[in-house]
Amino acid sequence: MENIMMISGKVKYTITLDPGVWIFDDRRIDLTTYFSREQENSDSIETYTKAVSKHWDREIMEGAIYPPTLKTEKKFEKEKVLTGTFGIPFKPFLVNAEPMSDADILVVHTTNGDYEFSFEEAFALILGFSNNGQPLTIDGPVHIYKGDGANQENPLKHVIGFTIK
Repeated sequence: MENIMMISGKVKYTITLDPGVWIFDDRRIDLTTYFSREQENSDSIETYTKAVSKHWDREIMEGAIYPPTLKTEKKFEKEKVLTGTFGIPFKPFLVNAEPMSDADILVVHTTNGDYEFSFEEAFALILGFSNNGQPLTIDGPVHIYKGDGANQENPLKHVIGFTIK
């Protein structure tokens, strides 16, 4: 239970966050490459449409059965999940909490003190939850990275919760 965090305060819904299940979330991002590549501001519907189109094209060209290459890709993906360093965007959680109209500050509570972010900064935050396939048990449960990677070498650690003010 020490890994469970809450988003509370001036929100319509209090959200409970459990980093232990994010490894299965499709929104996870690879932190070893995320800050080194060019950030794309793409529409999620456009991304979904492209992914579906690619899958459809593959089925047309190769048939609907799983060729050995797809089995190999799935095996590689499983190995990557077991050994990777991952994070997840904070924005979906903040949006789902539905902050009140007068709320404009996110307070990140850590065992070392509190840190405040504007909503603009908060929407870009990345919550790191694994390092080399292992959960962040010593200084976690999450590390907080700014969206631009400014604190990539020194993220916020020992996070215990979030409050909207």
